[in-house]
Amino acid sequence: MSNDPLKLDEPGEWAGLWWLPEAPDERLPGVMRYDGRGGLSLSLIGAFEERIFRQLAPGVKDELEGVRVWDVIYGVAQQREITLLGCIRIKSRRRICARVEGPDTQTVSATTAIIGAHVSGREDVAFEAAEISVEDLMLWAASSVFSAHHGTRNGIPDGTGAILVKPVAAQSATVNNTEYRLEHTHTLPFWDWSRGKTVGRMRDVVSIRVRWAEPSALKTALEAASLVQDLIALATHRAAGVIWLQLELAGTKALLPDGRMLPPRRADVLYSPVAVGKSDEQAVDPGSVLFTCEMLPFEELMPHWCEVRGKLQAAINMILGLRYAPARFVENNLLMAVGAAEALHRGLSIEEKPIPEAEFKKIRKAVLGQVPEEYRGRLKESIRNSPTLRDRLLALAARPDQQAIGQLVPDVKHWAKRTTRARNDLAHEGKAPDHSIDELIAIVDTTSAVVILNVLHELGLPVERQREIVQDHPRFRMTCRKAREWLVPQEGGS
Repeated sequence: MSNDPLKLDEPGEWAGLWWLPEAPDERLPGVMRYDGRGGLSLSLIGAFEERIFRQLAPGVKDELEGVRVWDVIYGVAQQREITLLGCIRIKSRRRICARVEGPDTQTVSATTAIIGAHVSGREDVAFEAAEISVEDLMLWAASSVFSAHHGTRNGIPDGTGAILVKPVAAQSATVNNTEYRLEHTHTLPFWDWSRGKTVGRMRDVVSIRVRWAEPSALKTALEAASLVQDLIALATHRAAGVIWLQLELAGTKALLPDGRMLPPRRADVLYSPVAVGKSDEQAVDPGSVLFTCEMLPFEELMPHWCEVRGKLQAAINMILGLRYAPARFVENNLLMAVGAAEALHRGLSIEEKPIPEAEFKKIRKAVLGQVPEEYRGRLKESIRNSPTLRDRLLALAARPDQQAIGQLVPDVKHWAKRTTRARNDLAHEGKAPDHSIDELIAIVDTTSAVVILNVLHELGLPVERQREIVQDHPRFRMTCRKAREWLVPQEGGS
């Protein structure tokens, strides 16, 4: 890792020269700005041609409606090459007064900036590795290069002590010819001197380095960052932002005259991930982390995570969406949680036919034989031999540790019944008049927890830890309380 990667939560400006790949000699001065929230803009003195023309004949062209977009803009600023991707003109100001001299100006937005390299686009296989830092990655790694010693005399602290530094060996796993390495990088001691105090500092940074067997493109690196981000979001049970992303350029290693190998060039990526990480905010409470590398060793976890995420990505995306961007209305959250449960059930490939297929075909044929010809096609589409939502919920509740499920969902059948009723009412009638807001909230939280327990079960989390999560995790404890209050049959009720 190079010193001080560009962090996604820190704004910055790069003043330099900018041009289109097809016109390298037509360079315009301008300033690229990054707002620290994923937004990129380029303010130019001068303007790229934004009008769209159609060639009608030699020397004759017709202007079409709309404006151009640019897949790539190149630049050089602060002695670094810069590539802007996904560029769109925001506004232009053309010189219209011949009496007063003044330059044209143009503002362009971009989706991604690669600072340190010129590449031809998102598909350019220009990189051999990526390094990713995500919020609370160190807490999840459950390791540090630091340890501390406090001196005592007769059992009483005597004011002496030491901070000890011991390098931590990297952990690695290879999945489908891609290597994932959990690495620690620490600085040497340094001091901040001021007139009133002196502060000694060292820094330990944890990152995951991803190396591909063959050079890969930016889109592959962004997918690797998303994979790591989703893993930490699941483990910490909260939104996890990307702090920084660096890429290693393929073919840039060099051998020095003294025989040492010069490391490959690095490029920083500025973009808008699902969440931007806050590098200097306080870490989450360790008690809110569902699992760490102590519970599931990195070497074992990464192959499982790649497999589970690939198989269950739709469900994982939906359930993590409730962490990244929960809707303001409980009805939206309910549809998202139940949709995640349905997607999870399908992804687990546990589709069991409620009726034996041979019997179902006989029944369907008999039913359709009683329907007028003009309605038969419509009815045929609606007769399916698939599990109902209630079937799917019951099947999901049967997979994780049953003691944990028993604490989380006191009455599984009642939960499945009420959840199915609420989803169907919302989907078909636009409202759920038979459910209070408190019951809908309990359904959302309980269904989400069942989905998460299933994902943890697929990752191989030990049953003892599943039980601890339900018993001790603050949010799961609250979910258990809501389920006991709202998702058990009431006296005199259904």
